[in-house]
Amino acid sequence: MTSSPQPEPTRPGSWVASAPALVARTVAIEDPGALLSLLPAMPGPGQVASWVRRGEGMVGWGRALEFHAAGPGRFAEAQAWWTSVVKHAVIRDDLLLPGTGPLAFGSFSFSADSPAGATLVVPEVIVGQRGSRWWLTTIGVGAHLPVTLSPVVAVPPVSPDDVTFADGALSGAQWSTVVADAVVRINAGEMDKVVLARDLAVNATSAIDPRWLLQRLAEHYDTTWVFAVDGLVGATPELLVRLEKGLVTSRVLAGTIQRSGDDDHDLALAASLARSSKDLEEHEYAVRSVADALAPHCSSINVPESPFVLHLSNVMHLATDVAGVLTDHSTSLALAASLHPSAAVCGTPTPVAAAAIHELEQMDRGRYAGPVGWMDAAGDGEWAIALRCGAVDPTDPNRMRLFAGCGVVAGSNPDSELAESDAKFVPMRDALTAG
Repeated sequence: MTSSPQPEPTRPGSWVASAPALVARTVAIEDPGALLSLLPAMPGPGQVASWVRRGEGMVGWGRALEFHAAGPGRFAEAQAWWTSVVKHAVIRDDLLLPGTGPLAFGSFSFSADSPAGATLVVPEVIVGQRGSRWWLTTIGVGAHLPVTLSPVVAVPPVSPDDVTFADGALSGAQWSTVVADAVVRINAGEMDKVVLARDLAVNATSAIDPRWLLQRLAEHYDTTWVFAVDGLVGATPELLVRLEKGLVTSRVLAGTIQRSGDDDHDLALAASLARSSKDLEEHEYAVRSVADALAPHCSSINVPESPFVLHLSNVMHLATDVAGVLTDHSTSLALAASLHPSAAVCGTPTPVAAAAIHELEQMDRGRYAGPVGWMDAAGDGEWAIALRCGAVDPTDPNRMRLFAGCGVVAGSNPDSELAESDAKFVPMRDALTAG
């Protein structure tokens, strides 16, 4: 593993020292099998990367380069570092498709105050699929030239043993009281909406292999983006922003109802969700925050008049796809930074909601609800919101933390919000105990 130096920024977003020279080679390959099955066993959970949806996307392993930053300037510093890496890189890309060439997989803390900060990882090996095309990217640094190899299906991961769950910062009952407090504040006019999260502690008697979680999540939640970056693993349904050849898209999710398991009943539940004034209000705040954040960077922004109901395996969401045309030179990461935190994960007004979160949640979210995704050498890429996820403890691979959150508005019921948060824990809980 080769780590980049940590040069001192002279001002936010500027970098005075260049990163090591990167050499990347992308070649077309034949179908190597399911992407997630190619991930080899690695010495630590942070050594594998994933961005897969419905079987397509990219997986990577090893670390050619990595970058870490913290504080309010973490997005700008990460962007400046990647710009420096690309500027000095030697790139041979035979395909020139989204996801080919060198990629930086990244995840960012929800709060600027969190020590989790920002991480960008450039894997040594990346295998990708888009439609009927597959590719292999190998990456080296300095005089270390990439080697050509043939990806093969790896030895399958095994499930963690004796998995148990325990309350995190707050018990369910304590968290319901916090929700009730937030509703009182909203009704008093302090804010319109706040998103409150809770955590669960996970303990096992063997190491938690992120490959096991990724494969289980992909089996049951193939319509989500199944991701892994630096030990953060999950399956998120919410695309914060995609930038591809000047087209900007964002999927907004806010407003949730749990599925019953009966198709006919679920249709009735979907109809009730689409009519719910509480959920429509929550959704409107989230859509407005995304459209307002993209407006300075885009023209021809299209916002549908009403949301649709997105059906996932265990829940349904109100969803709206926002699109626009890029009018400046922003990268996908810069757009993600301008969108974070949206009302979908923070609230409205943002500063008041963020302060309430800091006071009420009584925990550090870490990288939960922050941007997670990837960026290529041109700045195009995809960034989602890190939801339905957990972070493997970097000092103890037998432990991790799971996170779930709910939007709270004037009409919220604490017991209903607790049930919704329990439903959002289900993907990760099931993946951990599937063995």
